Amino acid sequence: MCGIIGYTGFRPAAPLILDGLQRLEYRGYDSAGIGLLDPSREFELHRSVGRVTSLRESFDLEKSTSHTGIGHTRWATHGKVSTENAHPHKSHYGHFLLVHNGVVENFKKIKNFLLEHGYSFYSETDTEVLVNLIEFHYRQGQVAELANFLQATQKALQDIQGTYGIAVLCRDFPDRLLAAKNSSPLLIGIGEQEYIVASDAAAIVPYTSRVVYLQDREIAFISHDELDIYTLQTKKTSITTHLIDWSPEEAQRGRYEHYMLKEIHEQPQVIANTMRGHISDDLSTTHFGGIAALLTQFHRLDRIVFCACGSAWHACLEAEYLIEHYARIPVEVEYASEFRYRNAPLSKNTLIAVVSQSGETLDTLEALLEARRKGYSVIGITNVVGSSIARETDAGVYQHAGPEIGVASTKAFTSQLCITAMLAIYLGRLRQMDYTDGTAFIQALQELPKKIEETLLLEAQISEIAQRYHHYEQFLFLGRQTMYPIALEAALKLKEIAYIQAQGYPIAEMKHGPIALVSEHCPSFVLETQAAIFPKTLSNIQEIRARHGKVILVTTSDIPSEDMEVEERITIPRTHHALQPILATIPVQFFAYHMALLRHCDVDKPRNLAKSVTVE
Repeated sequence: MCGIIGYTGFRPAAPLILDGLQRLEYRGYDSAGIGLLDPSREFELHRSVGRVTSLRESFDLEKSTSHTGIGHTRWATHGKVSTENAHPHKSHYGHFLLVHNGVVENFKKIKNFLLEHGYSFYSETDTEVLVNLIEFHYRQGQVAELANFLQATQKALQDIQGTYGIAVLCRDFPDRLLAAKNSSPLLIGIGEQEYIVASDAAAIVPYTSRVVYLQDREIAFISHDELDIYTLQTKKTSITTHLIDWSPEEAQRGRYEHYMLKEIHEQPQVIANTMRGHISDDLSTTHFGGIAALLTQFHRLDRIVFCACGSAWHACLEAEYLIEHYARIPVEVEYASEFRYRNAPLSKNTLIAVVSQSGETLDTLEALLEARRKGYSVIGITNVVGSSIARETDAGVYQHAGPEIGVASTKAFTSQLCITAMLAIYLGRLRQMDYTDGTAFIQALQELPKKIEETLLLEAQISEIAQRYHHYEQFLFLGRQTMYPIALEAALKLKEIAYIQAQGYPIAEMKHGPIALVSEHCPSFVLETQAAIFPKTLSNIQEIRARHGKVILVTTSDIPSEDMEVEERITIPRTHHALQPILATIPVQFFAYHMALLRHCDVDKPRNLAKSVTVE
């Protein structure tokens, strides 16, 4: 969840590392730090609580002459937010500096061992244990040889249990940088006479588009003109380079006040990009080159299990409704964090599908690996080329949503909804859906970006509604059928960025308990776009109003308005039933955004959250 950057090359290291940390800050922003190693073999260490701007102000960039350094922006796991717990951490005898993303699960045992050998600790972190363990092994070698630096790190990483992405400096080798990973993202940007290590491509794209993705339990040993990669057993491995397919400008806010607002407004183009290349020539179905190899298996599937977390889990729940309706294949949706430990009975013709925007969500990655251990085919839906999930699945689909910087997912979520809808028609046409229904679906897909543009025009109205409701401290979000996952997503967004207690329910379930919350102090946000069942929803609305509850309704223009008593009505365009959830998502994204603004919350960096969740 933390942001890591390391550099060695011809440039002054400090400005590049600080700029990289600024780009990575959405991965964690409790505290930040930078460690530099100058040619005289002295460390320069700066750490501060809060944002990277505070760190930048803490020292004079122009006085720094180092060309090698590491930096870190933190999302706290072990230890409170403090300068002492901020990274980088220095080893007891001062030989090493280290930054770390992940969790060392056996840190207490190792700490006790090191205490017995005279080591002192100044923080509450598991990271300080790791840097001291490297130093312990290094001192056992008793010679300041380059090979000892590598071997000491290899031995330390063999001793620990847990996850890590690390970048390490050794005082004895001022032009060397070491990086290693296990279940935590790390990549290496390749420049001319320079290398940049980072936990996310956002820190690298201003300088190079050529990257190497480290594999689990690999160690990169780097100088300004050389890159070698080893296993933990000192075996040298081959190096494969990849190209990043997005520009630095895509990760900038541009004219928008916040990344979240920019990413909401990018959705017409994102959906167009997500669909590109997936429409059949006869305009009757979709196709996916990335999963074509599993085509024969799709004909005999008897179950699909989706695994995901957070917003991606809501997108999977939408997939359950659509795939079961159009393809008649039973679907289950599992929290990835639960799937790994549940030992659920699965038939041999079960397909596992994992969904993660970052492709690095640890719970989802572990669910994937558990499924593969048991012999099941796994497909992945992710937004990041070269991510761990993309590499580990048997086949997959890329979202092509571009970099999403705002912590609360917006465009990546609707991109996932679009892919699951396309997957539903793909499987439906393989099974029971006829040509006419297929062409109607495809026509609606092609019209969807324009419909999203129309929906974006509702922002001013929704901003005014937020003005009237931002003082409320609890909300219910209610929907039926395909609107139920959107109600869950809407509640999550309001919790994430406006810090308002919100809950999502199927609207008919309201009377089975949640109605106890309904009062003049708890408004209800109702999503309903199906005219055939609207009378049922209208009855539920009347139940709310009978208890003095206010109602904000998201619906379409063909839903009758007579006898409808609601405080607010937001009317979105009509589209195909399977795609209506995408349009219904946009008003609730705007609502959460403007509620957060009015409550003076940090929209892009909400408290306690980080973008990519790489710890269990």
